[in-house]
Amino acid sequence: MRLFLHVILPSVILVCILVYLGDVLSLQYSIPKRDTYGTVMVRQMYAITLKSKETEYSVQPAAPQECVNSLSGHFGDPPCWYLKGHTRQRIDVNSAQPQIFGR
Repeated sequence: MRLFLHVILPSVILVCILVYLGDVLSLQYSIPKRDTYGTVMVRQMYAITLKSKETEYSVQPAAPQECVNSLSGHFGDPPCWYLKGHTRQRIDVNSAQPQIFGR
């Protein structure tokens, strides 16, 4: 247990930090030379929960969504490798619960 807490865990945390920093630096300085951003066609579907506990679906036409070519999401955009595998996005809208404001 002592070996785990003093050697293995800090080493794993350090490697994760170094990989993330390398990802950020490669994205900002385009190392290797590549496009920083890409686009993927994504189809969004709104799942609207009605008061009668039924769900109504509203499918939107496919639209391009911006993504970053990196291991993790940066600058508010998801990574392209993830978005290419999730081209259908479900957005839950709950109209069954009343909105309470001012509390």
